[in-house]
Amino acid sequence: MDGSASSLSAVEVAAHEARLRGAGLRVVHAFFWPALHVPLGASPYGPAEGGLQNMAERLLNEAVQRAKATEPEVEVTDVMITGEPLTVLEAQSREAELVVVGTRGMGGFVGLLVGSTAVHLAAHGQCPVLVVRREPDPDGPIVLGVDGSPAGQRAIEFAFAEAELRGAPVLALHAWSTWTAPMPPPPDPVEPYAHEPGALRAEEEQLLSQALAGHQEKHPDVQVERTVVQGGVREALIEASRSARMLVVGARGRGGFTGLVLGSVSQAMLHHAYCPVAVVRAPRE
Repeated sequence: MDGSASSLSAVEVAAHEARLRGAGLRVVHAFFWPALHVPLGASPYGPAEGGLQNMAERLLNEAVQRAKATEPEVEVTDVMITGEPLTVLEAQSREAELVVVGTRGMGGFVGLLVGSTAVHLAAHGQCPVLVVRREPDPDGPIVLGVDGSPAGQRAIEFAFAEAELRGAPVLALHAWSTWTAPMPPPPDPVEPYAHEPGALRAEEEQLLSQALAGHQEKHPDVQVERTVVQGGVREALIEASRSARMLVVGARGRGGFTGLVLGSVSQAMLHHAYCPVAVVRAPRE
């Protein structure tokens, strides 16, 4: 957290997540001013409580008090670490169950929808990253974007676990599309179609069923609604997020370019979803 309104909202969500998991909450502030070699203490000409060090400590204390007021039974600790936020939080993610951040920080550029810290962590964090956007629908489902890739299995497990913690249903959504440009005449008039009408949809529905296989058995109390949509993936997920408690996506999909760390779909969700977005990376090989 950095004292911004966005980070304080993230503190409240993080406290709630910690209570659901029976975990502790660590509030982290990256204190980058020492690297700039500027005075940290109070000015001799100003009040004793002034200075960058005191300001950072007040920010942390405010966040801790906000977390305790939100979830009094959660054990809350705080830590101030010298360094820039991206490096500090990526290191913290190595021993965390979940990292929670806001969409915009104190250093965000005007007009930037999602801060660089949130995007960087979603791409490089070593645990799931929850980016707190707008207020979720408290009665809505956990919306899960399913693409059928092996990398997406960890996101599916995360969504089912989140749903079980909340007593919420899962809306598993898979979107697919076909060639929309005018097609040339078939080379063989006797057999003009590569697929029978409706065969492609059946294949996509089977892909969704296979992706979810085993997860429902592991979480038998979670109600699951399966939805297969013909159309754009981004548009379908953004629309579904309007009435969701949380949107869960993998960091990379089966359509990603080699070497791309954060897929275009997950980036679009970070910028445009109407609820908190969890980005779950597959384990490193």
